[in-house]
Amino acid sequence: MISSIDQLHLLILNVGPAVHDGDWNWQDVSSPFTRLYYVTRGSAQINLPDKEQTLRPGHLYLIPAFTSHSYHCNGPFEHYYLHIYEDHQSDTGILEDWHFPTELPATPLDLALFQRLCEMNPTFRLTQSDPSTYDNNSTLLHNIVKNKQRAFCDKVESRGIVYQLIARFLKHAQPKSEVSDDRMQKVLAYIRKNLHTSISIEQLANTACLSKDHFIRLFKRTTGSTPLHYINQKKVEKAQLLLLTSKLSIKSIALALAFEDHSYFNRLFRKTTGMTPQQYRMNDE
Repeated sequence: MISSIDQLHLLILNVGPAVHDGDWNWQDVSSPFTRLYYVTRGSAQINLPDKEQTLRPGHLYLIPAFTSHSYHCNGPFEHYYLHIYEDHQSDTGILEDWHFPTELPATPLDLALFQRLCEMNPTFRLTQSDPSTYDNNSTLLHNIVKNKQRAFCDKVESRGIVYQLIARFLKHAQPKSEVSDDRMQKVLAYIRKNLHTSISIEQLANTACLSKDHFIRLFKRTTGSTPLHYINQKKVEKAQLLLLTSKLSIKSIALALAFEDHSYFNRLFRKTTGMTPQQYRMNDE
């Protein structure tokens, strides 16, 4: 779990106002960054894996990274958008450790914060709303670099505003791991820190100081997933990020995540994402 603000490293990728009239319709969007919306006029729908969410004026909406979703808009719709990239510099991550509400009622301060971010970061405004034009390898890398090259005072103020907006959702978030002891938390941290290695169930059981069978039962009860499925899911998410933010070959990415069998990596990636690594990279170029 996150215990210090020093563990949060959030970067702005895009921010700005958007005005639509029945033209905000995009299918099967999944990105390595979090989306935050403030709706000012009209309505639209987002189809999420577990529900259809209506976007209403005067509300904030949060879509976590790597969440597959689709947009539907049949009429006038205006909102502010903020795309946030979590720059992992520790073994924790807010998107991995917490369940966030999708919708929250907004306050006048929230609107002022979005307006200030737009005022400070005019070059981070999207030129097009089609995700394929900005959710791709080169644009993501460019925006990360551009973010880090800004004046220090702008970084401080922008990050402070992003913290305030995310804090609105953190206030109502629930930790994904709710066991009273810290054994599973140590295991989850170990997995995140060692995605580049071949992680065995025995290693994880030893980390938790449990027998293998007891560990597997406790892990599934805590996370709702088997250890192997969880490990593979995190490795695929890491592969998605590397495919978007690096020029490493697919074979090199597989090896970097301890997949010695390149074919197995391809099959696992396709089973998880619905496309091969090559298709995923080409789809975002």
